[in-house]
Amino acid sequence: MGGTGVLAGRTALVTGASRGIGRAVAERLARDGARVAVHYGSDEAAAKETVAAIGAAGGSAFAIRTELGVPGDAESLWEAFDRHAQGLDILVNNAGMALFATVEETDEELYDRTQAVNAKAPFFIAKHGLRRLRDQGRIINVTAVTDAAISPIAATHMAKGAVTTLTRSLAAELAPRGITANSVGPGFIDTDLTSAALADPAIRAHAESVSVFKRVGTTSDVADVVAFLASPDSRWVTGQHIDATGGSLLSLH
Repeated sequence: MGGTGVLAGRTALVTGASRGIGRAVAERLARDGARVAVHYGSDEAAAKETVAAIGAAGGSAFAIRTELGVPGDAESLWEAFDRHAQGLDILVNNAGMALFATVEETDEELYDRTQAVNAKAPFFIAKHGLRRLRDQGRIINVTAVTDAAISPIAATHMAKGAVTTLTRSLAAELAPRGITANSVGPGFIDTDLTSAALADPAIRAHAESVSVFKRVGTTSDVADVVAFLASPDSRWVTGQHIDATGGSLLSLH
């Protein structure tokens, strides 16, 4: 069982939780008392490290491996989950991939792969998770802020936008059960995946300039927003897309 806190007695699943934003979310939910399923696709060592860090902080977690973007991925994920837990209270669809390619550079194979991981997988993870998700539960989809045009990742943004739309449909469909569904759009976040790019002074300067706070976001900046949406305090918030970019869209106007 989880520890004490606002999420005590609840079970959460965070996809892509071995590193980056997913790890920060998993650690924060565990700190709030939830027992956390740490999903990973390939990096077992990183997942075990996340589970160990949660345990060292007094929390409870377990790791499950499933490759996303392949046929049957959602069913496999839930089968792995069911071996460790009975029922779910919080689903965080965080896993994804970024395809850095313009529309002209994107062929059908790359497009299909991007859609499979970023759009299809969250859809069917949610679908097959509904019978496990208890009433008054929470669904949080980590997507993107797609109001701005970022052409080098067009296919990725398209898929993320689809999940933002899915979130609103889930919110309406699941309201009779008291389940909320919301999405969160991170901006430029300093993670191990972006560290190499952000090591370039010009790229970091641009990333900092986009936010009205003139800094790059941290994983905890996003995790804290997700934690609110996972908590009982968010009971009156559903079908919403939360801009967690440090006011990046404001700087574009």
